[in-house]
Amino acid sequence: MAKPPPPAPQRAHRAPPGLCALPAISYNSHRGLVLGLTFIAYALYHASRKPPSIVKRALSESWPPFYDPALLGETDVAFLAFYSLGMFVAGHLGDRLDLRLFLSVGMIGSGTAVALFGVGYFLSLHSLAFYLAAQVIAGLLQSTGWPSVVAIVGNWFRGRRRGLIMGIWNAHTSIGNISGSVIAAAVLRYGWGWSFIVPGLLIALGGILVFFFLAPYPEDLGFSPTALPKAASEASTDEEDSGSGTSAAGGVGKEERRDAVGIWKAFAIPGVITFALCLFFAKLVAYTFLYWLPFYLSETAVGGEEMSVTSAGYLSALFDVGGIIGGILAGFISDQLNARATTAAIFMYLAIPSLYAFHAYGSTSEAANIVLMMISGLFVNGPYALITTAVSADLGTHKSLKGDSRQNSEVPISDVLFSC
Repeated sequence: MAKPPPPAPQRAHRAPPGLCALPAISYNSHRGLVLGLTFIAYALYHASRKPPSIVKRALSESWPPFYDPALLGETDVAFLAFYSLGMFVAGHLGDRLDLRLFLSVGMIGSGTAVALFGVGYFLSLHSLAFYLAAQVIAGLLQSTGWPSVVAIVGNWFRGRRRGLIMGIWNAHTSIGNISGSVIAAAVLRYGWGWSFIVPGLLIALGGILVFFFLAPYPEDLGFSPTALPKAASEASTDEEDSGSGTSAAGGVGKEERRDAVGIWKAFAIPGVITFALCLFFAKLVAYTFLYWLPFYLSETAVGGEEMSVTSAGYLSALFDVGGIIGGILAGFISDQLNARATTAAIFMYLAIPSLYAFHAYGSTSEAANIVLMMISGLFVNGPYALITTAVSADLGTHKSLKGDSRQNSEVPISDVLFSC
């Protein structure tokens, strides 16, 4: 008989100060609050990533050293490169630090870094090094977002039939992109610096909200695994059947907190490498649209007419409207078929002709542009949302991890996938 793993160190209750001042609410109400706050938090992360795409044309026309649009691409690369590097360590830092503090500090720091880019407008700075440094800092700090929110949601929500709810929750990505596009485009008329400062202030304010009201673990609020409502305990059945030995209360029964699965063990889980490659190509397209779609629309005559930078910013949001539909649809279909890989593959294959159609016929008329853009968003963001939520959660409780005392459910697997 296998020797049981040693008990993990116990953790103290750390109720957020804002919740301490409110009347007591039920466990399910707290789950709704957690879902809402993490949704808002990550939507603000994505909203703060949109300004560079909205201001690209304005910068290329009037702000040295960006007369060459290729230099704008270098700032994007700087952000994404350090964002990717930060993802490899952010999840492990989150395991060792208080998730509420880690997320709130990351949001406030991200807001400061995003606003720093906009400060260059008010100080009339024309140094490429300054803007590259601002993007490097922003990329590192933005990597705190995803590992934190998916860990917190994983602590409060369990069960394998989660494709639909995770697909709905993952709409935060598209909602954030839409909000960031609208906000940055709306304030662009006052100077492109405001397109960075306003989203930066919003994510910083979101960090303050998280600090006061977000509880990363049910135990932080005194909920005992043996006292949870039936709906919550039923959600843990899959975990118990798989031998993980976790409780419904966020996988930290008896106030235990485990270390994350090592990166090499995570790669060894069947399906991780395949899904990581799938996500790599989905994100390649998604981030191309995120950073360059408004610039492309403003430089392309649609129906024989060119549109303004502001109009292009507003219109580009429709790609993410399609993405919301795609994420929910992919989650629902994968739940009904119980086939995550097949669903992701179908969406990826359908994305190919939809992207070609958008390129070939999107400029014929505004109506065609809108329809084809939304269809492209649906098929590109569908597998993106599915893999980063339900798939990573499923892989985190794979039977190959049975008996691993270091298993921490969804968190490390999502780190591996999302950093690709």
